[in-house]
Amino acid sequence: MAIDTAPVRVAVLGASGYTGAELMRLLLRHPAARIVALTGERQAGKPVAEVFPHLAGHGLPDLVKIEDVRWDGVDFVFCALPHGTTQQVIAGLPKGLKVVDLSADFRLADVDTYAQWYGHAHQAPDLQREAVYGLTEVNREGVRNARLVANPGCYPTSSQLPLIPLLMNDLIQADDIIIDAKSGVSGAGRDAKQANLFGEVAEGIHAYGIASHRHAPEIEQGLSLAAGRPVLVNFTPHLMPMSRGILSSIYVRLRNGVKPADLHAALAERYAREPFVRVLPEGVAPHTRHVRGANHCLMNVFPDRLPGRAIVLSVIDNLVKGASGQVVQNFNVMQGYDETAGLDVIPVFP
Repeated sequence: MAIDTAPVRVAVLGASGYTGAELMRLLLRHPAARIVALTGERQAGKPVAEVFPHLAGHGLPDLVKIEDVRWDGVDFVFCALPHGTTQQVIAGLPKGLKVVDLSADFRLADVDTYAQWYGHAHQAPDLQREAVYGLTEVNREGVRNARLVANPGCYPTSSQLPLIPLLMNDLIQADDIIIDAKSGVSGAGRDAKQANLFGEVAEGIHAYGIASHRHAPEIEQGLSLAAGRPVLVNFTPHLMPMSRGILSSIYVRLRNGVKPADLHAALAERYAREPFVRVLPEGVAPHTRHVRGANHCLMNVFPDRLPGRAIVLSVIDNLVKGASGQVVQNFNVMQGYDETAGLDVIPVFP
């Protein structure tokens, strides 16, 4: 896609993590983005090729500390910093910069809910009131006019995309939703942690954050808006011995008179014109391997053996549609570019 405008000078804060690497990979393909600053506090002073050899040879700037970025040469900021650090960083940026944040620091609209789940008071409540939740397919117009966009989490993206249309069309019971989600280990970040060592993760699967995962209130926030009333979900995440991907198996109770085929039809109609969301033909199960490396969400609906119930399956790549790909998608909407710019990536298989 040709874009007849001057390049947008972008900075990636927290470029030394997995989401930062994916963001650089995608931005290098973007016809309008020019990466002018990359930060990595512990990797400051190193060339990108030393931290991520697969990104060598593209003329990327060396990693620096945030305080060393020259903001007068930056038009747009991508924040890929750890949770709990982004609020104060963004509050200290020049006011005219547009920002998309990958952390959870601005996802929850209610600052009291944030404090309850993250264990400390929100550090930038005024910015929180300005932030727009960036589930692109659901909130495109809000994103278009925003200065600060909170990019959704990976689990909330895979769960909300199928559930929001079903709740908005009153096809399922809002008080009986079970989300059984499974993610690759890259979702835990790049920092060295004993629980993420190969010997701890390989050849097994385990649940974590049981009834306490911080993505639960984010999912419930979006579903409550769709249903028009408070919604609580049963959400359990699991860690899988794979590097990337999320499979969400969602169990729902149908409204009286509604059939699983009605759910499939509603989703197919809602996403018929979306470039990154695809509702598969009836009977075809989505696989994480079919979205690897791409900004796609595949979903489908299956009848449950239990009368009056259905099973909804949704898959994404947690590092792309669940993080850096959706960031670029929101960047495109905010800048008025074609939404697919830089994201026309075919999934990698096998």
